[in-house]
Amino acid sequence: MLEHVYERACRARYLTQVVVATDDERIASEARRFGAPVRMTRADHISGTDRVAEAASTDSAELVVNIQGDEPLIAPEAIDAAVLGLLDDPEIPMGTLKKLIETPEELASPGVVKVVTDRANNAIYFSRSIIPYVRDGGRTAQYKHIGLYVYRRDFLLAYPGLAVGPLERAEGLEQLRALENGYKIRVAETYYDSVHVDTPEDLERVSRLFGAEAENAIEKDDG
Repeated sequence: MLEHVYERACRARYLTQVVVATDDERIASEARRFGAPVRMTRADHISGTDRVAEAASTDSAELVVNIQGDEPLIAPEAIDAAVLGLLDDPEIPMGTLKKLIETPEELASPGVVKVVTDRANNAIYFSRSIIPYVRDGGRTAQYKHIGLYVYRRDFLLAYPGLAVGPLERAEGLEQLRALENGYKIRVAETYYDSVHVDTPEDLERVSRLFGAEAENAIEKDDG
């Protein structure tokens, strides 16, 4: 799974370097096996963003992208869309992605994080609950959050020192730390989906999707 994430990240146009950051020697060993650079980090980080901040502290990159290792279907084009959100506006310290929710199951699942944005495509809130709530049987677009983040380096290095607020604690969502401390998050829309792997059922679903992807590739070669 990690190798798939690494290979897809390497295909993004706007990434100049891809590194695996971990505190687990088993993960590090697997990453080295398929040729990925590794940066070992402390084991006491409370979020992935805190870990990425440590890994980025020895680097001079202006923008840093956090691609989670449990997103084996992340699309290179989606990574580029998130990066462009910050390249287009130098005042934005952090960016991420959203995708239109297409099924009632996704909308109802607390494992699918939802996001609402303002007219400038900046995040208003992220939640495991259904947002926005639609009254009187009406309809409106509802979006899920794709767990990929882009940071300006100065903001990322300051992030571990930001206060953890009640919303982050309640929802268990690290991106709320930025909103609770008054920072904007630019949210780019993508049509590419991603499936995070947290359970054996998720792994089975991803395996089926990889199988379908391989069959489509074979059909194209034969065609």
